[in-house]
Amino acid sequence: MYLTIRPAAMADVGVITGFNAALALETEQVRLDAARLEAGVCALLADPAKGFYVLAEIEDRVVGQTMITYEFSDWRNGVFWWLQSVYVEAAFRGRGVFGRLYRHLEDLARAEAGVCGLRLYVERANTRAQETYLSLGMRPSGYQLFELDFVIRRSTEN
Repeated sequence: MYLTIRPAAMADVGVITGFNAALALETEQVRLDAARLEAGVCALLADPAKGFYVLAEIEDRVVGQTMITYEFSDWRNGVFWWLQSVYVEAAFRGRGVFGRLYRHLEDLARAEAGVCGLRLYVERANTRAQETYLSLGMRPSGYQLFELDFVIRRSTEN
């Protein structure tokens, strides 16, 4: 299996949107609004300040992805890279696809001045993913995630 890793481009919106919809349904039993999801993927791809996607390909077929977003830590005077939207097609799981994506991102992060670490969150019930993250050297942080989720209001301009 020859696997390549590359940054995503606007031409990849369809596959990324499809993977994100599959991820939400599989891990959280949530059906995402397709138009809102596509707009979100496009917004990130159009603005590098928001983050970036990295894709894994086998024979020119995208089989996995990870999105990186940023969090500045004043305690460390550095930036954490958050791994999000982690998805590998079911037929390619257990074959090292995510491990290669992860090592690639770890190498990029270590080479980037000001990056102080990698973080991600995972569903409590997703023990398979947790085992994978542990096997790659990640450890539980001791923090518990809290959130308040609401619909974003967009200003209307005349």
